[in-house]
Amino acid sequence: MKPWVERIYNGVVKENPSFVLMLGMCPTLAVTTSARNGLGMGVSTLAVLVISNYIISLLRKVIPDEVRLPAYIVIVASLVTVVELLMEAFMPGLYGALGIYIPLIVVNCIILGRAEAYASKNPPVLSIFDGIGMGLGFTIALTIIGLVRELLGSGTVFGYGVMPDFVTPIAIFIKAPGAFLVLAVIVAIMNGVHISTRANQVVESCDGCCANCSKTCKTEEKEEEK
Repeated sequence: MKPWVERIYNGVVKENPSFVLMLGMCPTLAVTTSARNGLGMGVSTLAVLVISNYIISLLRKVIPDEVRLPAYIVIVASLVTVVELLMEAFMPGLYGALGIYIPLIVVNCIILGRAEAYASKNPPVLSIFDGIGMGLGFTIALTIIGLVRELLGSGTVFGYGVMPDFVTPIAIFIKAPGAFLVLAVIVAIMNGVHISTRANQVVESCDGCCANCSKTCKTEEKEEEK
């Protein structure tokens, strides 16, 4: 697999920020009341990720280690300000819906994490594709969650009614508990089809089934005692 393809695949599937690494949970749970909001937040984060990765990679040999995190934050904050002003000017409706979560992109652990873990150690082109992969993964995750919540909670998809009149939407899905429910179900499905999440990966050879794992450990302990 070519390196740039691997970077995109890694961000979208293997290390999806929301579904696998469980990063950026604040916007993931807060702004996904509709698919449009999720898509808007995802695209905004993608743009900041790609450009910040590129700039940080270019400056990786110039920025001193002692001030690298403050430097990253200044770069990201500048880009977020540009994105916020553009969104306010050209998409005021989306800007009002996302609210405070646009400025909070500055401290999004996905962006700072990729800057520290990848862009600061790799060449610009690969850093761009790493940002594209992570940004796409985040956008897809937010859009899926927003789509499910909007469909079940409002009976619409991207603002268009799709449910028959006799079907009553379940309002809880567009409220805070709905975000946790949808995310939990998606992660459960991923575990069911053996797609590892970060929780599975922290323990070597973990298959996601704690019950079986604990029984195995107990058996091994008894054999050692004998």
